[in-house]
Amino acid sequence: MEENLAKKRLYSAVQPTNALTIGNYIGAINNMVALQDEYDCTYAIANMHAITVRQQPAQLRANTLSVLALYLACGLDPQKCTLYVQSHVPCHAELAWVLNTFTYVGEMERMTQFKDKSAKHADNINMGLMDYPVLMAADILLYKADVVPVGIDQRQHLEICRDIAVRFNNVYSPTFTVPEGIYPKVGAKIADLSDPAKKMSKSSENPAGTIFMNDGRDAIIKKFRRAVTDSDGEVRYDPENKPGISNLLSIYTVFTGKSVAQAEAEFAGRGYGDFKSAVAETVADALAPVQAEQARLLADKGYLDSVLAEGARRAYKTASSTLAKVYRKIGFYQL
Repeated sequence: MEENLAKKRLYSAVQPTNALTIGNYIGAINNMVALQDEYDCTYAIANMHAITVRQQPAQLRANTLSVLALYLACGLDPQKCTLYVQSHVPCHAELAWVLNTFTYVGEMERMTQFKDKSAKHADNINMGLMDYPVLMAADILLYKADVVPVGIDQRQHLEICRDIAVRFNNVYSPTFTVPEGIYPKVGAKIADLSDPAKKMSKSSENPAGTIFMNDGRDAIIKKFRRAVTDSDGEVRYDPENKPGISNLLSIYTVFTGKSVAQAEAEFAGRGYGDFKSAVAETVADALAPVQAEQARLLADKGYLDSVLAEGARRAYKTASSTLAKVYRKIGFYQL
């Protein structure tokens, strides 16, 4: 598959840290699969971003292949989209350095995620943690992305990317495509089962509130049964007054394809126990074939490596073209 000029370009990336969650599946992977037919998609496994927080090297390598296998198991087609590992394309780091010279320290210090991660990792407030949005901007701009799927917690990063692109274009004439955000409306934010006020996170300190994509059936059912709800007993979508039940309804509707109204009618007059069990069984049933296919793919490392090698080739072709253009604009002498 070569670059498809008839379609708009889309870029997205996920870090290979910890196991991915159903929140990642609902908010990102599900949409990625749907978007691969509509856009010319480039999907990265962002291992360079991952090391802003200390990682176990062997685990990071294993997680990288695990994410790729999960992507494929969920329906991403390497013939339709470009799948690659960020560090396999050196242009990311090279462009990030240039973009650093168009980014102000104050802008980075104001980033909400930098403040949050600095608080969580006070013993390792490194420059990579602060510079994360500039590398993200390089990721997006290298591939001339027209659109970027954006979660609620990444809006600031897309805005700084746009600012940097416009700033560079104003100095050196139009060079970068200024990307627009795509904001998923359904399942954009799946909450923690133990604390519905928090987003479900793969790095949560309390794994009991997180459904991981590799959780076994018993673990899934146990976690849903313990999910925090409320005392009125009515299955009704009301995020403000019933955040726990509303979160479970969101999960149920995504995995069944039913509307909220249909789900509410289905469980009218039934207790929370029945509802939680139904959500648990539905999720476990949906994940079982994905987990089996992921395991099959992980047993075929040669195939996974071939997908990444071809993905890196395609990605480098586009990224190196963009970088060469940037280098010409800023005056770097090139051989």
